Amino acid sequence: MADTVTLFTSIGLSEQKAKETLKNEALTSALKDAIAQAQVVNGATGVDKAMGTMLYSMVSRLKDTKRLTFLADHIARHKICTELQLAAALEFVKNHPQDPINQAEFENVCGVGVVITPEQIEEAVEVVINKHKELLLKERYRYNMGLLMGESRAALKWADGKIIKNEVDVQVLHLLGAKTEADLEKKTKPQKAKTSESEVKAKKEEVAVNGENYKTEGYVVTPNTMDLLKKHMEITGGQIRTRFPPEPNGILHIGHAKAINFNFGYAKANDGICFLRYDDTNPEKEEEKYFTAIKDMVGWLGYEPYQITHASDNFQRLYDLAVDLVRRGHAYVCHQRGEELKGHNAPPSPWRERPMEESLVLFQRMKKGLFAEGEATLRMKMVMEDGKMDPVAYRIKYTPHHRTGDAWCIYPTYDYTHCLCDSIENITHSLCTKEFQARRSSYFWLCNALDVYCPVQWEYGRLNLTYTVVSKRKIIKLVETGVVRDWDDPRLFTLTALRRRGFPSVAINNFCARVGVTVAQVTMEPHLLEACVRDVLNDTAPRAMAVLEPLKVTITNRSADLKSDVQVPNFPADEAKGSHVVPFTNIVFIEQSDFREVMEKGYKRLTPDQPVGLRHAGYVITVQKVIKDAQGKVVELEVSCCVSTEAKEKPKAFIHWVSQPLKCEVRLYERLFLHKNPEDPSEVPGGFLSDINPHSMEVIDSALVDRSVAGAKVLDRFQFERMGYFSLDPDSTADKLVFNRTVTLKEDPGKI
Repeated sequence: MADTVTLFTSIGLSEQKAKETLKNEALTSALKDAIAQAQVVNGATGVDKAMGTMLYSMVSRLKDTKRLTFLADHIARHKICTELQLAAALEFVKNHPQDPINQAEFENVCGVGVVITPEQIEEAVEVVINKHKELLLKERYRYNMGLLMGESRAALKWADGKIIKNEVDVQVLHLLGAKTEADLEKKTKPQKAKTSESEVKAKKEEVAVNGENYKTEGYVVTPNTMDLLKKHMEITGGQIRTRFPPEPNGILHIGHAKAINFNFGYAKANDGICFLRYDDTNPEKEEEKYFTAIKDMVGWLGYEPYQITHASDNFQRLYDLAVDLVRRGHAYVCHQRGEELKGHNAPPSPWRERPMEESLVLFQRMKKGLFAEGEATLRMKMVMEDGKMDPVAYRIKYTPHHRTGDAWCIYPTYDYTHCLCDSIENITHSLCTKEFQARRSSYFWLCNALDVYCPVQWEYGRLNLTYTVVSKRKIIKLVETGVVRDWDDPRLFTLTALRRRGFPSVAINNFCARVGVTVAQVTMEPHLLEACVRDVLNDTAPRAMAVLEPLKVTITNRSADLKSDVQVPNFPADEAKGSHVVPFTNIVFIEQSDFREVMEKGYKRLTPDQPVGLRHAGYVITVQKVIKDAQGKVVELEVSCCVSTEAKEKPKAFIHWVSQPLKCEVRLYERLFLHKNPEDPSEVPGGFLSDINPHSMEVIDSALVDRSVAGAKVLDRFQFERMGYFSLDPDSTADKLVFNRTVTLKEDPGKI
């Protein structure tokens, strides 16, 4: 095992990833075979990290293992080097299962040997820009830049999408110049009336307003229904009442954000109230930290509960109602074991028809702790919509409860508790996700069986995101295996993780509003949420300058002890929002990528033959000397500088810089999983733990940032010019700030 771990780490996998891979025998065997083939071609030490990543991606996605050697050989010989080529290769072998493979056709389809030069990219983009030039000049930055990207990529199938995007951005900037205030104004669109699926359904059903629950489809009307509704109306005064009822056994995630927005939003829109009710009926899994985190997240999203309640507030009332249910002949004590009750074809209970008096005595004995766990349950005499018979109402658990201690050793189930707590709190609308539709009839049945007020239950579709998991069990597994640090790891989509990453709560609410409420389940791409985040941060995150990979620049024609202050606007499009001052000395730092020793066509930034402007400073710098270390790496530039108005010609680009900066750590995040649906066995046969993206987090521990952020507080957000949006992480100390990249400045076109 140790040798295999060493083998896998030698090709660039982390030790954790290597150990996870070993849990999947088929994946382990395939990866070893692929590495062996690559070593035949390149030698025992010839498989570098880039090739290793490509091999791992190939074997984890390959369906037909007989093509493994063929594909591994092409990767080893550098014929398949990019994700685009690999995707084309996998598609080709999938569609050509018969031997032999037509080598020439395969290589043509996969772009083997195709080299796209910077000149080709520049020329192709120039053609597209000229084609759209008239509309671009007319609409400026309001023009749909996606058209330019799409046509450019179509003309250059195998080119790197990021390089195309950069070239499009550069040429558009060259054509239109910097954005003006008019460009930054949001274009108002006429609001179009939209009727959601749930609204259509509601109209068809003649939606129940408060006091008219009985009009809802499936609602059971009893002789007492109208009297109970009348009493309910007297208590509530006709007010709409909803509730958000999470289980305190985990952290809320993005799906819960939709539930919070719907429950609180529906009440608010109708001048009603919303309760936060903890469904704390399982003491084995509940922890105080979850209660606190849930309350914090509801508040963070901007909602204040009318009242915070607990299912455990009603333990005595729920017990009394259970006794009444037995007396009415609707429940009985059963001794079937848990394993016998699993599934939908459980055998009928031989104790279903036991005398009511006997069940009352046995239920009392359950309460007194005279049975062992699993030895007895209280079951309700009803059949649920999914065919499950006689759901359990009470079970025995000898676990102290966080609020009631040892007062109880029997605890009610969700199926029993949910509707009765709604009734006790006079909830008008029980808003549930679609999977609870199978429990709607049992919800109505139990309230009516006990002759208590019955709210109406509405179901709506869940919100899911691709490239993530939100199951509590699976997130715990990610934490336990060390894939993520905790529930608030910024790569997760729990609400605490999104807050730590820097997502504004208003952006999450905006996302939920855009998704809307429908009956159908909704699965969205993460980039749609990120777009909402950019919209908010563009208007709220002050600008700063940071350099992630610093290159020292010494200005030789400026006195070493001369220092000046540069005024930098917090929001360049609205200077009324203030500014901050950064120092400017004879030593500044720029991004390594903003200098190239050899000039390339289309490159606009600093070279020995091409000066560049420094943003906000009003200076242009020109290279005088390039200093390298013993390995030939450029470590410093000596430059001369002049005021931009005195420069011989206007520089083609202005780059960001820092002087007398603060050293900081920057964490860059990518998707945690490689595949869209990591829980889908047809897409990821090895299970979600085998699908971890080895490059989901990159830590840069020696980045530099200007001093304007020195007083930042945890979770403060900034736009680092030309780099993206960043948020100050709680790991920050007085000696070293830590920033998380929230999102890039624009959506990465390379992402699916």
